[in-house]
Amino acid sequence: MDIQKTPSRIALVDGNSFYCSCERVLQPQYAQRPLVVLSNNDGCAIARTAEAKALGIRMGAPWFQIQHLVQQHGLIVRSANFSLYGDISQRMMSIFSQFTPHQEIYSIDESFLDLSGQPQSGRELGLAIQQRTWRWIGIPTSVGIGTTKTLAKVANHLAKQLPRLQGVCDLSPLDPPALWRALRHVAVGDVWGIGHRLGPKLHALGIHTAADLAQTSSQWLQRRFSIVLAQTAQELAGVPCLDLDVLPAPRQQVMCSRSFGDAVYTKADLAQALATFTTRAAEKLRLQHSQTQAVYVFIRSGRYHNGPPYAGSLVVPLLHPTQSTLQLLRVVHHALDRIYQPGIRYAKAGVCLLELSPYQPTPRQGQLFSTQTSCANSHHKLMQTLDQINLRYGQNRIGPASTLVQRPAPWQMRQHFKSPNFTTDWNQLAILNCN
Repeated sequence: MDIQKTPSRIALVDGNSFYCSCERVLQPQYAQRPLVVLSNNDGCAIARTAEAKALGIRMGAPWFQIQHLVQQHGLIVRSANFSLYGDISQRMMSIFSQFTPHQEIYSIDESFLDLSGQPQSGRELGLAIQQRTWRWIGIPTSVGIGTTKTLAKVANHLAKQLPRLQGVCDLSPLDPPALWRALRHVAVGDVWGIGHRLGPKLHALGIHTAADLAQTSSQWLQRRFSIVLAQTAQELAGVPCLDLDVLPAPRQQVMCSRSFGDAVYTKADLAQALATFTTRAAEKLRLQHSQTQAVYVFIRSGRYHNGPPYAGSLVVPLLHPTQSTLQLLRVVHHALDRIYQPGIRYAKAGVCLLELSPYQPTPRQGQLFSTQTSCANSHHKLMQTLDQINLRYGQNRIGPASTLVQRPAPWQMRQHFKSPNFTTDWNQLAILNCN
């Protein structure tokens, strides 16, 4: 008796113009109006609504080049609010997980879902995901479904490009001839992983569409380019090569760095900036249940510094691994003492936690008179308490005194157009007018 394996059915669901959509959720007055979200320090456009795209605003357009559109066309501008976007992303991913236990969170606004074996059609499932996400959190989504991850990406692209599909495209039931016809509508440069560098090389070889790539010999592609491109071609042909990363591996390093909003000259300001970055990096470290045994600290001058460029850095190995913010702060402040040079116009600094390993709560054998191991153990419960308080009441509600900012500091990002933290700060909740 032959047992036929049920064909796989993979969906890619993502939020449309996600950052902009997050801004509109609790500011509905911006619906149907052109809106852009700016990058760190209000540098350039990193998200645009369809109305903003219609004004000719390109991705990455510098703010100073588009600011005249505020007066001319009523352009709405928002500084990036990653606390808001991260919180709404968690809510959105939670909704997606209700449709399958097999989920790969690919980015802040994208998720792969394994819908194989479910009785509903792919389109029915896609519409259900789309409608529930809109009703529950107000985020518009697009859903692409295919028999492989790459075909799901292609389907998602078509769902956005073809209005008649209403944001849901299912390629999984198509036979090969119908699939080739669909893939002819997708330029090879729009295929997942191809991009602007590889696209022209493929064009020169007569490979212009996703269908052309799918019908190219994978062995030849591997010899001429790479195994990655060969796998992409196989996936386009319906041969699964990429598994869902349902349990992503912990990061091998945790970094927190930032370009400053204004120039920083004093050691005190640098110390405060590095303390803030260290605190955030330690929170991320504990979130993935890891510990670090080496810390990399750097400070850099900017392009407008009068004099030769300066980049000071130091890697500090730790005697014992730790995840304690307090212990890491001591290490970082010690490193700053060694790399700081007066008279420099500093523009960027950062902290990177290296040599990560799973957190071990049990005591380790140390030096006879060392107190570091016992301190780390006593800090563990304190760090847990701090994390729980900040999770409940909002980020940075409680923390080391060295991170407290009593006045606007030059190292803080420029965020002149930042919306309130509607969903993560009790003091910034949206106010409803029932009149």
